Amino acid sequence: MMKKYISLLAIVAFFGVSNLMGQSRLVDRVVATVGSSIILQSDVEMQYAQHLAQGEKPNETIKCYLLQQLVTQKLLSQQAIIDSIEVSEAEVDDNLNRRMQMMVRQAGGKERLEEFLNRSLLQYKEEMRPNISEQLKAQKMQQNIVSAINVTPQEVKRYFEGLNQDSLPYFNTEVEVGEIVINPVLTKEEKDQFRQKAEGYRKQVIDGSDFGTIARLYSEDGSAPYGGELGFATRDNYVKEFSAMAFRLKEGEVSPVFETMYGFHFLQVLQRRGEEVNVRHVLIKSKPTTASLDRAKAKIDSIYDKVVAGKISFHTAASLYSENNETKYTGGMIMNEEDRTGLIPVNKLEAETFTAVDPLEVGKYSKSFRAKDRMGSDVYKFMYLKSRIAPHKANLTQDFAKIQEAAKQDKTNRMLSEWFEQRKENTFIDINEDFLKCDELKLWMTKTGTSLANNE
Repeated sequence: MMKKYISLLAIVAFFGVSNLMGQSRLVDRVVATVGSSIILQSDVEMQYAQHLAQGEKPNETIKCYLLQQLVTQKLLSQQAIIDSIEVSEAEVDDNLNRRMQMMVRQAGGKERLEEFLNRSLLQYKEEMRPNISEQLKAQKMQQNIVSAINVTPQEVKRYFEGLNQDSLPYFNTEVEVGEIVINPVLTKEEKDQFRQKAEGYRKQVIDGSDFGTIARLYSEDGSAPYGGELGFATRDNYVKEFSAMAFRLKEGEVSPVFETMYGFHFLQVLQRRGEEVNVRHVLIKSKPTTASLDRAKAKIDSIYDKVVAGKISFHTAASLYSENNETKYTGGMIMNEEDRTGLIPVNKLEAETFTAVDPLEVGKYSKSFRAKDRMGSDVYKFMYLKSRIAPHKANLTQDFAKIQEAAKQDKTNRMLSEWFEQRKENTFIDINEDFLKCDELKLWMTKTGTSLANNE
C-alpha cells in the first residue's frame, strides 16, 4: 500500500530546488498544484540538473520521481505550518552552507560550480533559501509523525515470523570491538610554528591583502573555497573560543590569532543579524610533530601494558584514559552507526581496525598502532576483540536488535502511508497531463482529492 510514500528523506530532495531564471531556454509553467501551493517545471528541472551534477546518467524518467518528491514535500510542509512547526534562519543557513560545501567538492571547485549553475554561489544560496526552509519544515513534520513509534518484543517476533523464511538475509561475520585512543599533544613551543604561520597571513590582510583571497589560498578549513565565509550562525554553532571571538567584534573588524581544538584562526565579522553573525576565517591546523607522536605512542603502550597485565580492566582504562569521546563513555566499545548496536560487520570496519582485529582471538588485544581519527588527525590506539559471530542466516536469537530495527521501520512506513492516504483524500492535488504516464504519480490521483489536469 503506497510504499513509495515512505522514503521520506529520500522524498525531500538533497540539493534543494530553485527556479532557473538564468536558463532562458525554459518556458516555465505549473506542473502540479498541492493544496495552496504550486510546483513549477523549473523546480523539477533544477532537481534534474543537480541529479546530473552528481554524476548520474541522463534519464528523463527520473523527473517522475522528482515531482513525486516535491508533491510529498508540499504536503508535509503545509501540515507543518498548521502545526506551528518553525525553522530558524540559523538552521537554514547551516543547511545551506553544508550543501554548498558538498556541491563545490562534487563540482571540482567553486568556479566550475558557478559555471554549471550559471550564477554566483551567493545568488544561488538566496534562491534556494525558501525551498530549504520548506524542506526542513517537512523533515520536522515527518519526525513529529513518527516520533512516538516503538515496537514491543511481541511485535518484533510477529514481524520476523511474517517474513518469507526462505528469503531471510545472510549476515557476514560480525564483531564487537573496543578501542583506547591517545591523541598527540603539542607543547607550546611546538605550536608556535603554526601560530606564527597564521600570524603571517593575518599581517597580509592587515597590510591590505584581500581576506577572501588569503582564505582561498591558505586556509585549511572546508570553507576555503568560499573565501572562508561560514554564513549566518548563532553562538551554539561554534566551539566556545571561536564563538567568543565572533560575537565580540564589530562588523568589518579582523580578530587577533586565537586557538581552538582545530588549530589557529583569525576571523572577520561580515554582518550581524539579531543573535546571528556571518564571519569568514582562516584556519591553520596544528599538526602533530614527531616528538608529540612519540609521546602519544609511549602513553598508549603504557596503558596497553597495564591492561594486558590485568592491573586495570579494558573498560576502566578506556573510561579513564581514552581521548575519543565517542567511545570513552561506552567503556571503549565502538557502536554500529546503522543500528546502534555493538555488533559490526567486518566489511564495515575501517581498514586499519580490521587489520588490527582480524588475527585476534576473542578477549585479546592488538598492539598499538598509528591511525587517523574522523577529523583526519593522527592518533595512536589499540583494539580489544570482545566477540566474533560467524556468518549466519538471520535469526531472533543472534539478530534481535537488527530485526527490531527492521520491525520499527516497517511500522514507521505503515504509519506514514496512512498519514499520506488521509492527506491525499483531503487535499486538492492537480497533476499536469504530461506526468500522467508516471507510475509514481498515479499514487496521488484519487477521485476525492485529485483532478487530472487538462484531462477532465
